[in-house]
Amino acid sequence: MRELGLHDDSVPSPFKTASTNTTTTNATTHHQIITADNHDHPQPFDPTIATTTDHHFNLFSDNHNLNLFQVILDRLNNRVRSSNINNNKGVQQQGGRPFQRAAIYFKEALESILSGSNRTTGRLSSWAEIVQTIRAHKAFSDISPIPMFTQFTTNQALLEALGGSTFIIHVIDFDIGLAGHYASLMKELAEKSESLRVNSPVLRVTAVVPEEYAVESRLIRENLTQFSQDLKIRFQIDFVLVRVFEALSFKAVNFREGEKIAVIFSSAVLRRHGGGFLGEVRRVSPAVVVFVDGEGWGGEPGTTPTTSFRRNFVGGLEFYSMVLESLDAAMVGSEWVRKIEAFVLKPRIVMAVEAASAAAAAVGSGRRTASFREMFHGAGMRPVQLSRFADFQAECLLGKVQVRGFHVAKRQAELVLCWHERALVATSVWRC
Repeated sequence: MRELGLHDDSVPSPFKTASTNTTTTNATTHHQIITADNHDHPQPFDPTIATTTDHHFNLFSDNHNLNLFQVILDRLNNRVRSSNINNNKGVQQQGGRPFQRAAIYFKEALESILSGSNRTTGRLSSWAEIVQTIRAHKAFSDISPIPMFTQFTTNQALLEALGGSTFIIHVIDFDIGLAGHYASLMKELAEKSESLRVNSPVLRVTAVVPEEYAVESRLIRENLTQFSQDLKIRFQIDFVLVRVFEALSFKAVNFREGEKIAVIFSSAVLRRHGGGFLGEVRRVSPAVVVFVDGEGWGGEPGTTPTTSFRRNFVGGLEFYSMVLESLDAAMVGSEWVRKIEAFVLKPRIVMAVEAASAAAAAVGSGRRTASFREMFHGAGMRPVQLSRFADFQAECLLGKVQVRGFHVAKRQAELVLCWHERALVATSVWRC
C-alpha cells in the first residue's frame, strides 16, 4: 500500500502462506499482474499532495481518532481520483482493477464510520434485494472455489469428528449465512447412516443471527425443513439473536442429553467477542470446534497481530483486492462479479472496517494482540489434523474450477485455500 502512503515496511505482509508442500506455476505471472496494478496509474499523484500527506501521516502515533480516519480517507480519495473512477456512477457500473474497486468499498465504509451512518441497521429493505442477495451468493458458490472450499472443509470436519454408530448432532453456528452448506451435510449424513444401517440421523442447528435476519431466517427454516423431509432426516433449527447471546452466552442455547455438540464460527465472530468467547465455548464441552478464517486474519506464522487501525485497514484492503482479483480471473467483465461485490463482499468489508475500528477503540490502537492460535491454546484447546481424504477431496474440488491460480496448502493444522501463494480461506479443527 505504498501508493496510499500507509505501508509499514517493518511489518511483513500477512497475506502469504507459510512454507508448505505445494507450489504454483503461476507465481511469476501473478507478480507481473500485481506490479502493473500497483504502479501503472493513469494519473500519478501530485508530488506536493503526496509528500504533505505522507509527512502528516508519519507524525501520527496511530491513535484511534478522527484525524487518523481522515488522513486515510484523504489518501483513498486521492487514489480513487487518480484512477479515473467516477464514484458517482458506482463501482458496479465503472469496473476497474481489483485494487481500485476495493479502495472504493473501503473508502465508503470509512466514510460511514466518520458520518455515523454505520450505526443504522443493515436490514435489507425489500424482497427484491433479498432475492438479489440470494442469487449473488449462489453465483459466488458457482464461480469461485472460496465458498465451495469453506463449505466442504466445514462439513468434512463435522463428519470426521461426529461420525460413529449414532448420528445425533447439534451444531451451534455463529456464521450461518444462507445455510447452503447444510443441504450437502444432510445428504452426507443420510448416505452414511444408510450405509451403516443405523437409525435416521438427528440434526439440530442453533444459529446465532442479528435481528435484521428475520426474513432470511424464515427462508432458511423452510428450505432446510423441506430438504430434511425429502432425505428422511429428523431436523430442527432454532435462531438466537446476537444481542440475546451476548447477554446470556450459551444459556440462550437449548441443549439435550446424548447429542454431540459442534461449534462453528469465523474470524469475524472471534474478533467481535474476543478470546473470552473461547472459554465459554469450552464450557459446553463440544466434540469439535470448526474455525474458518475467511479474512486472512491468521496471516503467516511469525507475524504479530495488532490493534493498529492503520495496519488492519490496509491488511483488509490488500486481502479483498486479492479476492476481487480471483473473481476477475474466474469471470472477467461479468455482471455477476459486480453483483457478488455489492451483495456478498461489500457487507463483509463494512464489517471488517468496523471491527478494526472497534478493536482500536476498545484497547488502544497499535498494541500487540493474541493470534487466534494463541487464543485457542490459551482456552485449553488443541488443533486436530483433517484427514488425508479431506486433503485429496479439496484438491479434487479445485479440479472442477477452471481457473488457474488456486491451490490447496497445509499450514500447521490448517487446510488453506490459496490464490497465487496467498491465503484466502483457512479452516482449522479444534478439540478441548
